[in-house]
Amino acid sequence: MKKILAAYQKNGFKLKNHIVMAPMTRSRAINNIPNDLMATYYGQRTGAGLIITEGTAPTPEGLGYPRIPGIYNDAQIEGWKKVTSNVHKDGSKIFVQLMHTGRIGHVDNLPAGTTLLGVSNIKAAGQIYTDTAGMQDHSTPVALTTEAIQAVIEGYVSASKNAIAAGFDGVELHAANGYLLEQFLNPNVNNRTDEYGGSIINRARIIIEIADKVALAIGKEKVGIRISPFSVLGDLHPYAEEEVQATYAYLASEMNRLDIQYMHISASPLIPQKTFDAIRSAFLNTIILCNGLTAETAEAQLQNGFADVVAFGRSFLTTPDFVNRIETGEALNQLDFTTLYTPGEKGYTDYPTILKYA
Repeated sequence: MKKILAAYQKNGFKLKNHIVMAPMTRSRAINNIPNDLMATYYGQRTGAGLIITEGTAPTPEGLGYPRIPGIYNDAQIEGWKKVTSNVHKDGSKIFVQLMHTGRIGHVDNLPAGTTLLGVSNIKAAGQIYTDTAGMQDHSTPVALTTEAIQAVIEGYVSASKNAIAAGFDGVELHAANGYLLEQFLNPNVNNRTDEYGGSIINRARIIIEIADKVALAIGKEKVGIRISPFSVLGDLHPYAEEEVQATYAYLASEMNRLDIQYMHISASPLIPQKTFDAIRSAFLNTIILCNGLTAETAEAQLQNGFADVVAFGRSFLTTPDFVNRIETGEALNQLDFTTLYTPGEKGYTDYPTILKYA
């Protein structure tokens, strides 16, 4: 484990090791406001060189799930300050993941007076949990107008400024896992006929415009993006392999042109090697690789040169002192699936540690 535990530096991006805590929705933000319990949770996991928060709504319309945090008002900014302060005490960096869920949501999970929005009015199959009535079918989204897309873009810019005010080191744009930005990329969901639909260039336009404007607002070195090529999450239907590869090669080249800090790839067995190669050749800054890694397989990925740093989700969820256990070889804790999204401490801040972080 020589490389994974060593300090990382590239293009001015410095981390105390090559280890990232991946974003994981945990649904503990009562009234969508980060709280002391969340500050404890993140503070327990500062063995990571970089922590990426759970998906956080840039605007009220992005709150598709119950009890997910936002970063669009003063109370949320103040709540997040407790989190960033706890993380910085141990020399870790923290980026907030900006997640607009788009059509993946239900009106019962949204604040009064807001509307479920999507790239189109195509309803997602499947169900989503609500605190009001348990599992319900996804609501039918209202298709964004061309003008309303500008409001979405400005919402990301405003949220990014709020993130810096809250003490974050940067923001990660969530363009993966079937949420709004990936909905734009997928031609089976994006049936638009304006400048945000049709060609690959048009479908990627909103992501590029958001990344550009956010970089201008807070600095390009404070911007990352998460992608999931070939994803079928969120009722995304597959499209031609050649078109998927061309989409992500183009997106990677545009992110490289903007010189943002990193691209975070949610890996899957569906992604062919040539797509990884196309992204790596197009994007010169940091690439974070995530999904299904163990300490051993992550070290191998670092050694073979594709990934610059590696991200872990479940390992950090169950084992706050995961980094120390890489060093000691101690076994990780077992996951309690029943408490993934429940409110309260159980299955959240009560996983045992061998070495407790402050």
